[in-house]
Amino acid sequence: MKMVIVTGMSGAGKSSALRLFEDMGYYCMDNIPPRLINNFLDLTRSASKPMNRIALGVDIRGGAFFEDLQSTVEALKKEKDLDVTTLFLTASDETLVRRYKELRRPHPMDKAGNIFDGIQREKNFLEHLLQSSDVVIDTTDKTLGELKEQIDLLFLPQGEKPALLISVMSFGYKHGIVLDADLVFDVRFVNNPFYIPELRHQTGLEEPLRDYVMQFPETERFLAKTLDLLSFLIPLYIREGKRTLTIALGCTGGRHRSVVMAEILAQRLGERYPGVSVSHRDRRYWKDSAQKGGAR
Repeated sequence: MKMVIVTGMSGAGKSSALRLFEDMGYYCMDNIPPRLINNFLDLTRSASKPMNRIALGVDIRGGAFFEDLQSTVEALKKEKDLDVTTLFLTASDETLVRRYKELRRPHPMDKAGNIFDGIQREKNFLEHLLQSSDVVIDTTDKTLGELKEQIDLLFLPQGEKPALLISVMSFGYKHGIVLDADLVFDVRFVNNPFYIPELRHQTGLEEPLRDYVMQFPETERFLAKTLDLLSFLIPLYIREGKRTLTIALGCTGGRHRSVVMAEILAQRLGERYPGVSVSHRDRRYWKDSAQKGGAR
C-alpha cells in the first residue's frame, strides 16, 4: 500500500495537494491525528475493496496530537506492506502572509493577531519535521497546475498518466446555453434538416439525418478544424491541471445538427484520447418537439 503523509506550513497548499491526490485515485483524509493513523489503517485493511493508495493530511491544527507525527511515521516505515512517503509543503514568509490576508483567516499559531509571528512559531516548531521529510515542495512561485505536475511526477506510478475526462454534449439554443461548458460551438451554419419533411421528425442519431448533415463540405471542414483546435488545447489543459473538459455544440433545438456533430466529434476524439463521453442535454424534448413540430 502506498501512503503519503502530507504536512508542512499552514497556507502552503496542503488542502490543494490533497485534492490533487484524490484526483489521482488516492483515498484522502485531512487533519487526522497521528495516533489514529494505525486505527485508520486497520479499517482499510479490513475493507471489502482493498485501498492501494492513501494520502493523509496532518498538520499543526492537530494541536498536541501533532507532536506524535514523527514517531508515528518512523513506526509506519517499518511495516513491510507499507510504502510511506512524507511530503512537506512550504512557502516564503511573504507568500504565506499574503495568502492568509487574502483568506482573512487567523493563523493557527497566531497568539496576538500577528500572522507573521504565528508563521515564525510554526516554522520553529516544524523545523525537525522539515529536515526529516522525504519530499519538500516550495509552493511560493507555483501555480496549481505546476504543483499538480510536480506531484504527478513524484507520486504517479511510472508510465501512468492522469486522465482528462472529456464530455462532448449537444444542446439547443432555444432551451438555453450549457452553463458549465468550457467550450461552446454554434453549428447552426449547416442547413436545417427541419425543413426537409422526411427528416423533420428524425434525430441526429439516425443514419438518414446524419448523412444529410455530413453531405455538406463545410460540416467536415468544421469538424476537422475543431479537432485540430482541440488537439492543440487538450495537452495545454492537462499541463495546467485541468481534470474535466466539457465541449458543447448547439443548434436551434438540440435534436438534429448538434447531435450529429457531437457524436462524430466524440468518436474522433475518442480515437486520440481516453475518457471521452457524449451526451445530448435536450434529449428529453425530442418526443414532444416531434409531436408539436417545433423548429430544430
